[in-house]
Amino acid sequence: MTKKLLMGNEAMAHAALEAGVRVVAGYPGTPSSEIVETVAKLHAAGTAHDVHVEWSTNEKAALELLYGASLAGARGLFTCKQMGLNVASDALMSLNYVSVRGGLVLIVADDPGPISSQTEQDTRRFASFAKVPVLDPATPEQAFAMVKVAFDLSERFHTPVIVRPTTRVDHASAFFDVQEETHARPVPEEGFERNVSKWVIFPRRAYEAHGEINERLPQIAQAFATEEQFTAFNRMEREAGWGAASDVQPTFGIVAGGISAAYAREALRMVQARAQAAGLDVPPYRFMQIGTPYPFPEATFAAFAEGLGDVLVIEELDHVLEDSLTIWVGRTHASLNVHGKLTGEARDRGENDVDDIAARLERFLGLSGRLRLRRRELEAQGYAASPSEAAIEDLPVRPPVLCPGCPHRGAFYAVKQALQGTSAVMCGDIGCYTLGNAKPLDAIDTCLCMGAGITMAQGLAVADPGSAAIAYVGDSTFFASGMTGLANAAYNNHDITVMVLDNATTAMTGTQPHPGTGVTLMGQRNEPLSIEAVLAANGFKRVYHADPLDKDASIVAVKAAVEYEGPSAVIFESPCTQVSKPNAPVLVNPDVCTGCKKCITEIGCPAIGFDVNAEGMRSGNRGQSYVDPAQCVGCGLCLQVCPFKAITTLSAGDTVAFPAVEPEQGEAQKISTASDPHETPEEGGQDA
Repeated sequence: MTKKLLMGNEAMAHAALEAGVRVVAGYPGTPSSEIVETVAKLHAAGTAHDVHVEWSTNEKAALELLYGASLAGARGLFTCKQMGLNVASDALMSLNYVSVRGGLVLIVADDPGPISSQTEQDTRRFASFAKVPVLDPATPEQAFAMVKVAFDLSERFHTPVIVRPTTRVDHASAFFDVQEETHARPVPEEGFERNVSKWVIFPRRAYEAHGEINERLPQIAQAFATEEQFTAFNRMEREAGWGAASDVQPTFGIVAGGISAAYAREALRMVQARAQAAGLDVPPYRFMQIGTPYPFPEATFAAFAEGLGDVLVIEELDHVLEDSLTIWVGRTHASLNVHGKLTGEARDRGENDVDDIAARLERFLGLSGRLRLRRRELEAQGYAASPSEAAIEDLPVRPPVLCPGCPHRGAFYAVKQALQGTSAVMCGDIGCYTLGNAKPLDAIDTCLCMGAGITMAQGLAVADPGSAAIAYVGDSTFFASGMTGLANAAYNNHDITVMVLDNATTAMTGTQPHPGTGVTLMGQRNEPLSIEAVLAANGFKRVYHADPLDKDASIVAVKAAVEYEGPSAVIFESPCTQVSKPNAPVLVNPDVCTGCKKCITEIGCPAIGFDVNAEGMRSGNRGQSYVDPAQCVGCGLCLQVCPFKAITTLSAGDTVAFPAVEPEQGEAQKISTASDPHETPEEGGQDA
């Protein structure tokens, strides 16, 4: 064993390997991506033995692959984010009916906020819909432990099991004792055992399997409530309350799930500190974390609720625990009031936080008014509010933007230029390029889910034939979810134009490979799948290529594709700046710049700024643009946009028109370009 500081995602990967997982598959999606990447890294290092790991083309493909491995007796791990489970749901809903053989664990990372997702979908709801048990960790340590027991639970009850961490659990870090080397559990010698009556999902089998599911769920709930390996996740903490006699019967209960349990514990400490400072007692209460929300561990909650009159439920996203408590109260006729989202006493969306929970706990425990009154009394006596209680100034909003030099910027700009004077609807998709909707590009009108842009454009073409129907799709999404829509477009001869933004990686989730790169997580480099060949195979008769950083050629390609009646495509090919080396930065010539701001208002590159105090021969007192050489990657798009040719490539010794930090420091910065930016770090240049 060795002690390591691990992110929650990394810890869950180690846990799966220590549990003997043999096959790991998924599709990248923040906040879950690092799980598969960690397994791949450990396999490449030679410490994770006998494991197969891959990025599959999409989540459905990954889960179906893993189910095949399960039927042969291998333990499998599936990873995705909450919307990825939608893609995999067709497989999940059916495979649960025919049951599993080797343990099959699904780590589905939810994203409250949402921070990097289209929705705040709650996977606990999906688990109950699919009748699949779900474990809900509050900390990285719990996530590590849950993944391990999930494999045993899966094999014991022949069911897939979901572990549902959220963003803060995925990305928080803690120290873990992990095995230095791991070995996958051997597959049974007999391998797959043919059993048509069990593995083939005919209606009769589905009817029988539904009964098996309904029988095992109460058994799992009982295990969650009584067995030590699970009761550790449903901890009932009997607290008399600070400053109150320990023999007083509590009437208040607090129930929390997931990361909210950790927040609630911290919030309770804050409430105690405030009450102590005000000379007040916190009423007696009990606290319980429920880490196994489905099937609900009723026996544990029944013991917790004994003698209580009011329970506050703290959870993120949906009112899942609150519903379970309310159902239990109704069925048992318990004299218990359940408070939470449904009563307006807990947040109904987004992430919880410690300060908000503390304020809600004070109200629930009847402390708010007394604390407020006591604070005023103390302030009148000269008591100063602590920094944590002081108001914090709102920070300016900083919206996300495409990176400096992003090739998608050139593609969006070319499309908008080519469509000038033309009625058009531009359907976006999921990825970095969703940011093309922001001004000044303003190049995306719709965005729904992965692959939907291609098929939505077809609907718009049918309903509004007078407008050009444009669909954007990234290279990874093209293979993940785009091909069905392409076939539909050709089959029905829909007049759409697909703009394939090929930047040679899955950029938004961390530059993972995909079928178009030919790179696999097992170290193989296979022949990349050709996007053009796929388009041709799906019936597209007009396919054009363009470099999005070549403005004029890109505009010509877009015009030709849009003018064609029927399905057509433009493949914009230029690598993501995160996987390519930068060129020399560009600079603004202060003697030529007129201060027209077109370089800013046309393409919106964050490497270009404007100095309102700069004066030049042609700009007068209007100010001038400047380029930040620390951000610029030398893509050259701004050179092509500037109508006055005021932007040029940077040569050795050139002076950059960069605004001074202080008014008295008016000298422009000198940027040395003596070293070749394409050199490796060892040669004195920059790496990507």
